Amino acid sequence: MNTTGKVLVSVLAGAAAGAILGILFAPDKGSETRKKIAKKTKDLRTDVQEKFSDFLENVKEKVEPNKGQDHGHKEKMKTETV
Repeated sequence: MNTTGKVLVSVLAGAAAGAILGILFAPDKGSETRKKIAKKTKDLRTDVQEKFSDFLENVKEKVEPNKGQDHGHKEKMKTETV
């Protein structure tokens, strides 16, 4: 995993932990707390899905221009493996 991926995972994990701790220490009834946890979990899942989609789109943008181009690598591999 590259540095950007590690940072993204760390930020999301920290946000999730902070949200859960904030909810658990709030002076609400248990049923209200469970509703808040469910909502925060859904919001976090949606946020992660959006960020992952953005990440995939970014990767595609970088890979697509080079798709189908081997820059002579196939020929080089053929000569090196013989």
